[in-house]
Amino acid sequence: MQYNDDIIEEVLRRTDIVELIGQDVKLKRSGANYQGLCPFHSEKTPSFNVSPSKQLYYCFGCHAGGNAFTYLMEYHNYTFQEALQILAEKAGVTLPEIRQSEEAKRASERKARLLEAMKEAAVFYYRRLREPGGAAGYRYLRTRGLTDETIRRFGLGYADAYGDSLYRKLKDSGYGDELLKETGLFHFDEKKGVSDRFWNRVMFPIMDLRGRVIGFGGRVMGDGKPKYLNSPEGTLFNKRKNLFALHYARSSRRGNLILCEGYMDVISMHQAGFDNACASLGTALTEEQCMLLKRFTGEVLLMYDSDDAGVGAALRAIPMLKDAGLTPRVVDLRPYKDPDELLQSEGAAVLEERLQNAENAFLFEIGCMEKNYRKSDPGEWTSFQHEIAGKLLTFPEEMERNNYLEALCARYGFRKEALSRLVAQTAAEGTPAARYKAPRSGREKAVREDGLVTTQKLMLTYLASYPEAYEQTKALIGPEDFSDELCGQIAGILYRQLEAGKPSEAEIIAAFPDSSDQMKAAGIFHTEIPVKSQAELDRAFTDTVTRMLRNANDRRLREADLSDMNVFAGYIENKKKLEQLEGGKLLHLGWNSGSED
Repeated sequence: MQYNDDIIEEVLRRTDIVELIGQDVKLKRSGANYQGLCPFHSEKTPSFNVSPSKQLYYCFGCHAGGNAFTYLMEYHNYTFQEALQILAEKAGVTLPEIRQSEEAKRASERKARLLEAMKEAAVFYYRRLREPGGAAGYRYLRTRGLTDETIRRFGLGYADAYGDSLYRKLKDSGYGDELLKETGLFHFDEKKGVSDRFWNRVMFPIMDLRGRVIGFGGRVMGDGKPKYLNSPEGTLFNKRKNLFALHYARSSRRGNLILCEGYMDVISMHQAGFDNACASLGTALTEEQCMLLKRFTGEVLLMYDSDDAGVGAALRAIPMLKDAGLTPRVVDLRPYKDPDELLQSEGAAVLEERLQNAENAFLFEIGCMEKNYRKSDPGEWTSFQHEIAGKLLTFPEEMERNNYLEALCARYGFRKEALSRLVAQTAAEGTPAARYKAPRSGREKAVREDGLVTTQKLMLTYLASYPEAYEQTKALIGPEDFSDELCGQIAGILYRQLEAGKPSEAEIIAAFPDSSDQMKAAGIFHTEIPVKSQAELDRAFTDTVTRMLRNANDRRLREADLSDMNVFAGYIENKKKLEQLEGGKLLHLGWNSGSED
């Protein structure tokens, strides 16, 4: 799917990236740029920079970076087409009819057809629930306290006991076997034929953020196994990247999100007025789901089952939510097992009170730790205090650490002075909790790159930041001299821009359809030039050009036909220039022209 480059450039020129990102991130001016806490990883000190002049963002902590398109694709999970449409609408740019390659057109049409099949399956299940064959499913839902309106709102249905009824229905609607295999709704067996994946189950449609059916969960009626069955992962459905009912919960005005374990918990919560509830999809909470939650809230209330399994799940979820920059709190459901049971027994007012009194996640963790030690045993109680000291060291900010220390002293009767000394002693010993932990953002830190690639990145930074850098080197160095694949691609675009007199890093990044390539390109344009004076800048630039030219000459010597007098003359001219630079001659850049301070 392709759009005219001029249209993409026009949308970028009319987009204020500071305003766009400022809707999600609190930004403060810092020189010519803006700074804030990175939305892609958890941090205490701002390392996230937004450049209005370059229309780029970059985080020096986790190395996330790009332009306005990249931001919408990475933070809001939009496709490039969706991001372009959103920005074009805001900028008042009318998009022409898109040009699609045949391959892209087929892929787009196939996805649309898959979504149609999933929607038709959801309608089939919904209607089956009200038919005589669905009586068991309807009776189960009503017994669980769900109203007809709630059943309708969530599109709940029933997969009956007939082994291929959905398959026959979709075949009659014109869907071929190849596409039906891709839905994940059927089992294809050479000997036994085709059968429905779901049967004798209450069906829960799983929807994406746009309310489109992408999969199903099914709860068996009776004692069959497994009790809950989900769609397999495929083209539409990825359980790691979706949350049940988030398309509803994201619009809640309650100010936070509630994370439950199961479908029925969420649906009961919504029916009771708690429309900010959602759930993971039959799996442990994932990093992708945490980042998805971060898009819509800053606080998550964990409402997992009160049994040992639920407590364990909460303990695993807490650090993941914190790493995503969220504030988790834990809701106490005891003596009830789950939210649905509490609602059935006590009602919405009691649940509201439990939500308001949700426990601080750190104190919840300490409370769970306490169960492993006996206060009556001095040795065990001392070990408990040592473990607390290690946990307190996970707070890098002294004031926050002291606040928690005082809270724990008040709860357990510790002497503040003694616990403070133990924390200091533990820090000096270098406990695992006190050691530095790199930001967890889902992006691996780059391996150490060789000097040539670093040189090429620096050269691109100079060319993009200083107009005179191109004028002084265009006769010596060209795009073909950038041997690194990504640097070479960027150089090809940048040199064409420089020749036309309008370099734009944001437009270069937009030339890469893949968001991971966009982030890599943004990182190249944020390669640091550690200079503090005009003399240091000139020396650093000259050294970079020298290294580029030396490598280029070596390559030309290996590849060129020096029997050609024109080629030979060019080689000799470059060799003389290289000797001048190596002999101490400095190239000069304007100190202020490339500075953003």
